[in-house]
Amino acid sequence: MSAASASSLLILQPGLKLNHFLKPLLVSLSQPSSSSSLLVNPARRFFVTKPPLLPAISRKHSSIVSAQSPSDNDRGSGGRSGALAPPPLVEDLQKIDVNPPKGTRDFPPEEMRLRNWLFHNFREVSRLFGFEEVDFPVLESEALFVRKAGEEIRDQLYCFEDRGNRRVALRPELTPSLARLVIQKGKSLSLPLKWFAVGQCWRYERMTRGRRREHYQWNMDIIGVPEVTAEAELISSIITFFKRIGITASDVGFKVSSRKVLQEVLMRYSVPEELFGKVCIIIDKIEKIPVDDIKKELKSAGVSAEAIEQLMQVLSIKSLTELEEILGGTGNAVADLKQLFSLADKFGYSEWIQFDASIVRGLAYYTGIVFEGFDREGKLRAICGGGRYDRLLSTFGGDDIPACGFGFGDAVIVELLKEKGLLPELSLQVENIVCALDPDLQGAAATVATILRGKGQSVDLVLENKPLKWVFKRAARINANRLILVGISEWQKGMVGVKILSSGEQHEIKLEQL
Repeated sequence: MSAASASSLLILQPGLKLNHFLKPLLVSLSQPSSSSSLLVNPARRFFVTKPPLLPAISRKHSSIVSAQSPSDNDRGSGGRSGALAPPPLVEDLQKIDVNPPKGTRDFPPEEMRLRNWLFHNFREVSRLFGFEEVDFPVLESEALFVRKAGEEIRDQLYCFEDRGNRRVALRPELTPSLARLVIQKGKSLSLPLKWFAVGQCWRYERMTRGRRREHYQWNMDIIGVPEVTAEAELISSIITFFKRIGITASDVGFKVSSRKVLQEVLMRYSVPEELFGKVCIIIDKIEKIPVDDIKKELKSAGVSAEAIEQLMQVLSIKSLTELEEILGGTGNAVADLKQLFSLADKFGYSEWIQFDASIVRGLAYYTGIVFEGFDREGKLRAICGGGRYDRLLSTFGGDDIPACGFGFGDAVIVELLKEKGLLPELSLQVENIVCALDPDLQGAAATVATILRGKGQSVDLVLENKPLKWVFKRAARINANRLILVGISEWQKGMVGVKILSSGEQHEIKLEQL
């Protein structure tokens, strides 16, 4: 018979007690030593466990544990066999940084109320314009966002290889995911589509005021409408949102242009079409780097000196009339812009928009009208932006469909609201606070809370036996409308006490009348 099986039999002999085996182990654990101790680090208030050196007898006990039936060991939830096992080894616990990763945010209740308010307005405006909500995975294929070289967004991806050896990325924007879904659905979709989304996006970029490495973005997109009426509708929706939250045309404006303006200039100087996207990406930096650097980059891209000078002249134009004088009135660029400004007058937002030829947007997929919302005081970066992207779907292997849309981040608009003193006061508000006046009535108080919640009323149920002074303080903190007290004499009559906290009025009421 092996030693292991012999020790297994010993424990079954009635003359022997389990204490005979455990006592040496317990003694060794109770005596402090350099090799076995339980330390408390007072600075961190964490327990730091150092594994004990077990005496020789502990090896026999481990064989006793292994001799138990597999079904006992598999339970892992407090079975007797686990009682003989040594405690799990715990590595030294270090104090962690309690701040979120750089560029990200927590949303404690007060911040969450603001976020919910903002998102509610995003969704309500989208509803008013007849849009349907969609969403997509935060994690997408990296290939969806890796387009033409030079795009700033390509260098800002949070991307990695997953365990299935697939290249994936946290989405930096929503439009490519929208295009993927449209291609996936194919001919089952009835055009035009009016879709909106509110989703989290990730970009590893330099942080400034209103710019973080994660943000939430409101997108509205119209798929299947080639006319400028689609862009006019989208700008109208953003202005409707601004008006809802108290922003006026004196606070915010829209700079509007068209990618076709640049196309017409480049065509005059025989600049190859394949350079167009690269030129747009360079020009999008015009407010970020010196003009001389813009010219150097354009020259390096293969644009002639004469074309560069013409481009710089056109980009400085702030008047549609002046643009028409240079390009003529026969091209699509001027015609589209004139139609948009005419529609703006019909929609009633002419005072919000202005022509600015330097607006091109940095993403390669834009093909026509582009626009940006900006802070008129110039303290903040672009509030929102969008435009037409008629050829996006073909870059993913689909058939092109006319489309336009915009993205509107949550961070810059909050900064603007702070700047203008327009942040709403959004305190917690609960309709009822219910309190039992006796510990034995806690169940009765729960019944009252259930009745009220069943009628759609919010209830904060006091879950502990607290003095009335504490209850009144809590009621004030949560802005409760009513205090409902469950007392013995009232409950015996099938009633509860009700106090209207705004007026101090007090009365008793039957349960069914709550």
